[in-house]
This record gives sequence, C-alpha cells and structure tokens, in this order.
Amino acid sequence: MIQRVQTLWMILAAIAVFLTIQFSFYSGTLALDNTYQTVTATDNFLILILTSALGTGIIINIFLFKTRSIQMRIIIAAILVECLIIFMYIRETHKFSAGNFNLWAALHLLIIIFLIFAAKGIYNDSKLIKESNRLR
Repeated sequence: MIQRVQTLWMILAAIAVFLTIQFSFYSGTLALDNTYQTVTATDNFLILILTSALGTGIIINIFLFKTRSIQMRIIIAAILVECLIIFMYIRETHKFSAGNFNLWAALHLLIIIFLIFAAKGIYNDSKLIKESNRLR
C-alpha cells in the first residue's frame, strides 16, 4: 500500500487539504465596514465541511487500494470537490473592496496537482495489472 506512488500523492494531498483549514486564502479590507479580514475555511461553515470531507475522503481512498476503479472515481470526485471549494473561496472574495490572495492559496492548486498525479498512478497501476493478466 505505502510502496505505491499514488499513495504518497494522496498523503501529500490530504496534508495540504488539512493545512488549508487553518491558513488563509485571501486577506483584505471588507467593503461594508473597512476592517481588515482574512478568509479561511473556518469562516464559512460549508467550506469547512467540504474541506474536512475532502481530506477524510482522500485518507479513506488510500485504503481502497484493492479496488482501483472505485479509487479512481473517488479521486475524480475529490478533484471536482476541490474545484468547488476554490469557487466558493473566490465567491467569498467579492465581499472585499481591496485585498490580495495569500501564499497559502497555492495549496489549493497543489491539491489538484497531487490528485492528478495520484490518478495517473492509479491508471498506470491498473494498466500494469491488465497487462500481467494478459500474459498469463
């Protein structure tokens, strides 16, 4: 299980997901009262739930190594959920009159990249199993 490269990519993605809960995505001044605020996952309940579910789903997916087709479906669903989380963060930034994206916002792009690499590893693993079954 741990010797497979996609497991390492999924572990990195899960670590990055749980880091995004604490670190801010965007910071700036609010349009309503001109106070300096940061946008984190703990500010919005739906983003917090989706982020926690995403991290938990990725960790559970590590242990589904015997069913590669289900593992691939969960990875694709995780990529879509991460895209939804990014969309929700960007929607939250419209409340600000001025501000900028923090360096920690790059973690969201890294999560997608890690999940794509994990999907590629699962595909290569599945292809290797099919070729070895054909040789028997």
